[in-house]
Amino acid sequence: MKLRLLCLALAWCALCPAIAAEPAADPLAAWRSGVRIHVVSPEDTERHTIHSYFNTCPESPDGRSVLFFASGTSEGHHGEVCVRDRISGQERILAHDLYVEDAHRVACQQWISGGKRVAFHSERDGDWCVTVVDLDTGAERILTHGQMAGWGQPNADLLPLYGPHWNPGTHRDLDLLNVVTGEKQTVVTVDALKTAFPEWYDRVVGENAASIFFPILSPDLKRVFFKMATALGDDPRSKTASARQGLVCYSLEEKRFLYANDKWGHPSWQPDSRHITEMGNLVYDSNDGNVERLTDLPLFHGDHPSVSPDGRLRVTDTTLENFGGKESEWGVVVSDALGKDYVIIDRFENGRGASSWRKSHPHPVFSPDGHRLYYNVSSGEWTQLQVAEIGGSSAGAVR
Repeated sequence: MKLRLLCLALAWCALCPAIAAEPAADPLAAWRSGVRIHVVSPEDTERHTIHSYFNTCPESPDGRSVLFFASGTSEGHHGEVCVRDRISGQERILAHDLYVEDAHRVACQQWISGGKRVAFHSERDGDWCVTVVDLDTGAERILTHGQMAGWGQPNADLLPLYGPHWNPGTHRDLDLLNVVTGEKQTVVTVDALKTAFPEWYDRVVGENAASIFFPILSPDLKRVFFKMATALGDDPRSKTASARQGLVCYSLEEKRFLYANDKWGHPSWQPDSRHITEMGNLVYDSNDGNVERLTDLPLFHGDHPSVSPDGRLRVTDTTLENFGGKESEWGVVVSDALGKDYVIIDRFENGRGASSWRKSHPHPVFSPDGHRLYYNVSSGEWTQLQVAEIGGSSAGAVR
């Protein structure tokens, strides 16, 4: 097990000469001291500012801007998609008057097309739709109705789509949308999944009508994983909207299913587009579903893990009862890729913030250059997006 993890780390070193040149360097050195933490948008404190999820970075690929959802309502369900210049602090509203499912993933806003565009989904007049905004012109295009956005990749034009999990209608399969041309193609079907894994499907999904839910594209766009949803009620803002289960991995390049797990935790792709980091200190090989555990790390609770762009580090959030804190206290933890050592970057009360039925979690994620971490903090009345950065240079209020 440890040998396989070591081989994975060495493979990444081979891809990065700077890392290979210093094999004995401490990958956590820059995060052990001198980390600066500040609120991304400190001027207007009478609103929530929330980045969408740990599967996508709110910082643009060129490092110049930060994307977030802002809401002045207590629950955080109504607001705007905003972008902020990291240096000047100038903010711009890309889309107004949006209704979202919850304060947990808000509008699923994300960078696409190399940072030229932003995609998100929202409810408008009862219609759930996926919208793309061009950053240069501000032009807004609704590209599909009755569907929601999964997670694409910031340097690509493709966006995975799925039907609302509480009422998918005719959209039970997985579509890929080209945000430039508007072309949409069905790439994975529920019927094909039933045929590929009949026993798994009967055990995990059962006889009820189900739909593909929450697809996430690999960095190289050649693979996708997703879970399944069975509708239970017609209220999207409810814990009983649907039952969601399983993790299925599919090769878009080879047009075949790779593996299926019974449970979905909080998975994210690693930069190699092959391995999947999962809660519980697990690493899955998407070739076959084989799993390794990072046995030297402590047990995290509620964790949402992801890996740095160079593959050397992993970050997660966790409640801190195992670290001398209370259950309402959360921390952001960075460890080396092998899980041999870790450092707690920040710790904070997280039981307040947006009053949404589904609470906002920190969801930490690395910046494209690996020098910053973005995460949500709900220690006060308003949930706020914060950034922790190494190197001593920052903009905004510092604590």
